Amino acid sequence: MSDQNVRNAGFSPSGIKGGSLASSMMSHEAKASGGGVRSGGPTSTLQEMGARGSTHSSGFTSSGISSASQASQMMSREARSHGGGTPRGGTTSTVQSISMGGKGGR
Repeated sequence: MSDQNVRNAGFSPSGIKGGSLASSMMSHEAKASGGGVRSGGPTSTLQEMGARGSTHSSGFTSSGISSASQASQMMSREARSHGGGTPRGGTTSTVQSISMGGKGGR
């Protein structure tokens, strides 16, 4: 189900769909960073997954983050860089939220 949720949000093999949650996220992220979308951020991470067509191989699943996965490593790095927790609106929480059918951490 998480793969479909990522596609439903507008992240697809052909790019970000106009008028979608994905395009709104991209616009918000670009404005917040002065005009660009950073590599490794929520938008680029989700678009990479949408282009590949699979979130499961990364460890973001509809039941949570898989242990010993790319997602768990990302969560660990993000938590260390923020003093022990993953911030709301950060890459890990946003990608996991959308993978589970939510609207991200915004």
